[in-house]
Amino acid sequence: MIGKTLLKIAGATAMLGMLASPAAAQRDPAYQAARESGQVGEKMDGYLGIVGAASPALQAMVNDINNRRRAVYAEQAQANNATLEEYAFTAGCLAISRTSPGEMYQAPDGTWQQRGNGPPRRDPRCP
Repeated sequence: MIGKTLLKIAGATAMLGMLASPAAAQRDPAYQAARESGQVGEKMDGYLGIVGAASPALQAMVNDINNRRRAVYAEQAQANNATLEEYAFTAGCLAISRTSPGEMYQAPDGTWQQRGNGPPRRDPRCP
């Protein structure tokens, strides 16, 4: 049952990702710079995390992005008969898989890793 739910969520999240692609191309320059410099990274729970020390401006930016993500996840979770946590986890799996070499992500053991040329380490429950 959980596997089928995660697959449904993955499909919905993939569709959401396709719709969000134009927005990603027009990212906030501060967010893009923080991502490229390794100050922020994708977490397994579907939210953006701060890697290391955070300035107030960086914390505010991450909080804003995460609040917007949470709103989308809640809406999509309800539409897909899933919990917020299930939807966010699946979104996190997909976000980690979409990181580019050099970007940071949270590995299954909770440590921050820099993406190399190969695939990132993902939770075995990821669809």
